[in-house]
Amino acid sequence: MEYDWIKSYEIGCIAMTAMNQYEKKLEITAHSEWSQRFWDELLPAKERVSKHPLFLDMASGSLSLECFRSALLNFYPLVAHFPSYMAGTLAKATAFSLSGVTETRDWLIQNIKVEERHLTWYQDWAGGFGLTVDMLNNVRPPAAMNAVNHFLWDVNYRGSLAESIAATNLAIEWATGDWSIQVYKGVQSYTENPEVTINKRSLAWLRAHAHYDDLHPYEAMELIKRLCDQDPVMQKKAFLAAQEGLAYYELALDECYKIQQANR
Repeated sequence: MEYDWIKSYEIGCIAMTAMNQYEKKLEITAHSEWSQRFWDELLPAKERVSKHPLFLDMASGSLSLECFRSALLNFYPLVAHFPSYMAGTLAKATAFSLSGVTETRDWLIQNIKVEERHLTWYQDWAGGFGLTVDMLNNVRPPAAMNAVNHFLWDVNYRGSLAESIAATNLAIEWATGDWSIQVYKGVQSYTENPEVTINKRSLAWLRAHAHYDDLHPYEAMELIKRLCDQDPVMQKKAFLAAQEGLAYYELALDECYKIQQANR
């Protein structure tokens, strides 16, 4: 029995080594003229999300507990469905003779697995603010906060690969990574509230998005470059998809922030 276990372990190690050697990291290349313009022109829309008053108040500790809970509750479907949005994109990555398709497929497969952990981490964060998993799983966000989910379902199942990556992995993850850094730094101020529990477990989602996930938008932009480098029409469509994704994100934040404004 001992010999069999050791033999199985050795085979597993060999397989893992082979997999690690086979995996290729996506190389980020310098921007061309069009991709630099794409990035720069998207920046204002991203900033309106990442520096939204809701996140600024959240980072400073001045966001009311009611508004904080509403944000955690009503943005839950966006987090919970994110791997499904990416799966819709993955299903379209089949024309491997076209530029960027194979890299997009491989990148999506790797990152859908990463997203699996984010659901539990987000539930732990929400739990620290008094929300149960049952409350999260049964939430029906207001229409203005749910519009971003309807848009992402649509673009990831009906749009092109470049549009899907732009709207989801560039727009949403870029803005989220930025605001997460600030909120992670300031969320400890809520430990003074007896209704809030801040610990390593409840901070896992924020910590992940504030640190290792910050490469995702740059990798997404690299995929967009490869998918439509020679196609100005598709470049424009991808830009508009990213811009629209950020606009819906901002719309959701504006709706949620009304709670904070009403209590002032």
